Amino acid sequence: MPKQNFKVCLCWRRIFKTRVVEPPPDVKNAFNHFSQSGTMTVDDLLTFLIEHQGENNATKEDAQAIFDSLKHLNIFQRRGLHLEAFFRYLLGDHNLAHPPSSKVHHDMTAPLAHYFLFTGHNSYLTGNQVISASSVEPIKDALLRGVRVIELDLWPNSKGDDVEIRHGGTLTSPVDLQKCLQAIKENAFHASEYPVVITFEDHLNPNLQKKVAKMVTETFGDMLYWSETENMQQFPSPESLKKRILISTKPPKEYLGENRGDVSETESGRRNPSDVGEHFPDEDEENTVVQYRQLIAIHAGKLKGGLENWLSDDPMKVRRLSLSEQELENAIRTYATKIVRFTQRNLLRVYPKGTRLDSSNYNPFVGWMHGAQMVAFNMQGYGKYLWIMQGMFKANGGCGYVKKPDFLLRRGENDEVFNPSAPLEVKTVMRVKVILGEGWHQDFHHTAFDRYSPPDFYTKIGIAGVPEDKDVKQTAIIEDEWLPVWDQDFEFLIRVPELAVLRIQVLEYDTTGRPDFGGQTSLPVSELRTGIRTVPLCDKKGNKYKHVRLLLSINFGRPYDL
Repeated sequence: MPKQNFKVCLCWRRIFKTRVVEPPPDVKNAFNHFSQSGTMTVDDLLTFLIEHQGENNATKEDAQAIFDSLKHLNIFQRRGLHLEAFFRYLLGDHNLAHPPSSKVHHDMTAPLAHYFLFTGHNSYLTGNQVISASSVEPIKDALLRGVRVIELDLWPNSKGDDVEIRHGGTLTSPVDLQKCLQAIKENAFHASEYPVVITFEDHLNPNLQKKVAKMVTETFGDMLYWSETENMQQFPSPESLKKRILISTKPPKEYLGENRGDVSETESGRRNPSDVGEHFPDEDEENTVVQYRQLIAIHAGKLKGGLENWLSDDPMKVRRLSLSEQELENAIRTYATKIVRFTQRNLLRVYPKGTRLDSSNYNPFVGWMHGAQMVAFNMQGYGKYLWIMQGMFKANGGCGYVKKPDFLLRRGENDEVFNPSAPLEVKTVMRVKVILGEGWHQDFHHTAFDRYSPPDFYTKIGIAGVPEDKDVKQTAIIEDEWLPVWDQDFEFLIRVPELAVLRIQVLEYDTTGRPDFGGQTSLPVSELRTGIRTVPLCDKKGNKYKHVRLLLSINFGRPYDL
C-alpha cells in the first residue's frame, strides 16, 4: 500500500498509509439487491436505473452505454459488472446528479418578461470597481459561461471625438468599444443560441451616439434585432430571437435641451442625470439621433415621480426598469405585489449598490422572488452569491434563460398576484446523504492543506432560496484522510423548489485559522436526479476539478411523509 511522507523537521517525518476507498454500505446494498450471484447484467443495470435511480425513461441502450464506458477498466468483466466496477460507474460522469449535457426543456416561446436572464454588471471590468483594468476578456468569459446580458458603459474619450468603455468617475482604465462589440459577436452563441442583450449606460452626445449606431449596425449586421415599433405591447420570445443581439438603453439626458427635473442616482451613488433606467417623454426622445434610437430594442425608463410611478404598468408599452439592490429592498416593504405585477410584462434589472467597490455581490433571491428578470452580478470575482447564481443558471440546459415559476406569472379571479410576503407551505422534503468524497490527492499537492499530515475534510451542505428555505448543515470532520467517508443523512424542508439551489462546499479544518477551501458547487434543486449520484466539485471561479467529487444519495418526499 502506498505511503505519504510529511516532513516535520530535519530528523522527523510523519508517514501515513494511503488507501483505496471501498464501496460503502449504500452501494453494496444496491448492488446486492439488483445483481445476481455477484454479477450485474445489462438488464439488471436497467432495472437499477429505473427502480432505484428514478430514471423512468431509461432504455437498454442507456444501460449498454454505461457498460461500454467501463470496458477500458481492468476491473470490467464481459459477463457483467461486479461490485467494484458498479462502484466506479456510480462515481463516474455517467451518473451525475445534474448532467451538464441536459437539454433546454423549458417553454421558450413566452415573452422575455417570463424568464430569468443570466445577467452581468460592468461586464468589462477585470477586478474591483475603482482601479481595475477594463478588457474584452471578462466579456468573453461571461458569454462562454452562458451569461446573456452584457453591460457596457459608454463614455466620450478624453478628446471627446470617440467612444470608450469605462467605469465613469473611477480610476479604471478604458477599453475600446469596437473591441467589445467584436468580442460579443464572436462569443455570443457558443454556450447558448438564445439572445444576448447588451445594456448601454449611455453618457454620449448625439454625434457620438451616431458613431455608436454605425459601429453597432456594421459589427452585428443581421444578428441585430430591430423592433418595428418603439411601443411594444409585449416583448418577443427567446425562441423567436435565437442568435440575435438586442440593445437596451435610454437616451442620455445631459445633452437634452430641457431640464425635466427628474434626475436620479447613478449606480455609483453620485447625482448624475445620466443614470441607467431614467425615462423621458417621447418628445424628448425626438432630440436624440434617429439612427441611434432605432437600435433600441428594449427601452429603459423610470417615469417621472416616485417609486409608485416607476412601477406603473402601461398596457400599451413594455419597458425595462433599473433599481439598485437598496432601492429594491426599500420598494418591497410597500410595493411587493406591485413589483410582481410589473414584472409579469415588463423587465426589472437589479444592480449592485455603489458601495460594493470590491465587486462583491448580493442575495439574488430578493429579486427573483419578486419576478426581477435581470439580477445583475459582478462576474469577475467569486463567493457564495456568485456560486448560487452559477448554480441557478445550470438549469434549462445552461442556456442562460430560466422560465419563471408559474406563481409569479398568474393572476387570480380578482386580478390579484402572488404576495412574496405571505406564509409559504412546505412543498417537498429533500433527503440527502453525504456518503464520501475522492479526488483531492490527484488534483492537489499532498501538502496543499496541511504540511504535516493528510487533510481533515468536512462538508457543508444546504439550501439557498427564499428565506424560509435557507438551511445549512455540516458533516463531521474526518481527520487525516484523503478519501473521507461521512455517511451522514440530512433533511431539508423546501417551500419554493423552483427557486431552490443546493449548495455544497468542502472545507479542510484548520486549528490555527480559517478552514482551507476544498471545492464547491451549486445545483438547481428542481433538476436534481434521485438515487446514488456523483457530484463533481469546482474551484472558486467555478471551473470543474478533474477528479474531486462527492458521492451523495438524493431523494424527495412529500411533506406528509415526515
